[in-house]
Amino acid sequence: MSTIKVNRIENTSSADGGIDIDADGHVQFDGVQLPTAGALSHRNLVINGAMQVAQRNTSSSENGYQAVDRWRATFSGASGTQSQLSLTSGDPYDEGFRRANRLEITSPSSDTSGYIQMRTHLEAQTIAQSGWKYTDSNQSLTCCFWVRSSLAGTYNVQYRANDSGNFFFNRPFTLTANTWTKVTHTIPGHSSLVFNNDTGDGFQIVIVPHYGTNHTDNSVSSNTWFTLASGAYFSDYAQSFLNTDNATFDVTGVQLEVGSKSTPFEHISYGEEVRNCQRYYTHSYNTFEVVGTDTSTANPGVLSSTAYGTILYASAGTAFFPVEMRGTPSVTIYSYEGTAGKINADATEGTGLAFRISTKSAFFSRNNDSGGVSANVYIACHYAADAELY
Repeated sequence: MSTIKVNRIENTSSADGGIDIDADGHVQFDGVQLPTAGALSHRNLVINGAMQVAQRNTSSSENGYQAVDRWRATFSGASGTQSQLSLTSGDPYDEGFRRANRLEITSPSSDTSGYIQMRTHLEAQTIAQSGWKYTDSNQSLTCCFWVRSSLAGTYNVQYRANDSGNFFFNRPFTLTANTWTKVTHTIPGHSSLVFNNDTGDGFQIVIVPHYGTNHTDNSVSSNTWFTLASGAYFSDYAQSFLNTDNATFDVTGVQLEVGSKSTPFEHISYGEEVRNCQRYYTHSYNTFEVVGTDTSTANPGVLSSTAYGTILYASAGTAFFPVEMRGTPSVTIYSYEGTAGKINADATEGTGLAFRISTKSAFFSRNNDSGGVSANVYIACHYAADAELY
């Protein structure tokens, strides 16, 4: 039996690279910070932090999950758009990012109840099993991201621990107009933190360009965990992003990891990120093709079977989702013409439904309604399945 002896690495610094130990005792290799805790791979707890996946659409003027996957945008009191932005230059581009998530004001407002934000939701089990000792104030998560605003000022990111009640942690950051800034925050543990080992909504990262004064108060603390009181989320915003026409706010490269140090962003393939997103949402349309699009002139090849004989319900087959979804999804069906709640029988639209829905699949059927379902017809439809965290 052989034994491998590893000598202790002393504090060193080399201009030629190699292994270094910084003043805090953290290991670097060729000047690159190594993880201070947790796994070496798949460190990023955030899905689609590089904003590269947008299954539903690349732009939308609606609230909710409408553009960049796993990022839910809200405009209140003003109107705006959320969109997947293509990057062609700049500091994030040089780090490998080709997409960003953009919020833009299209109809400004001075409504004191108004707000605008983008947020991503993490399953409670993701945090519970991350290796973060979250009840220990000496143990941290680290979050970093690139951000740019057309309006200079101080903004906020809020970290929300949902299984602990309305228990929040604010971190402000200051931006120069139209300049990419890399923001890095540590989030310490706290004895009151709770994360259930389940698929529920356990942790949120909420990046906030603006909250109106009905939702703010200068007594609200930053850089410490606090319980929401009287509806005040942040200190007052000095700038009025919500009331600035065509104001833009861009974010990319969001990484949340266990440990007290930020490490280089963990880029993963587009294909792997798509599958991560499909746990929460998937549809039968092409990527970037809006749900409800008229595909009657195309050849989508979705959910087909043949009905033999005239029956009350004619089976249209089964959709097996690309990956098992987070929970039993809500499923909406669409005819090839794009009509919700309809299924095609050859060229004829008719009422249909999804049933026996599970985390892995759904059955579909076409009613034998006034449109008629005769023998030996081709029955098919599109679908969208949603198991997002809200």
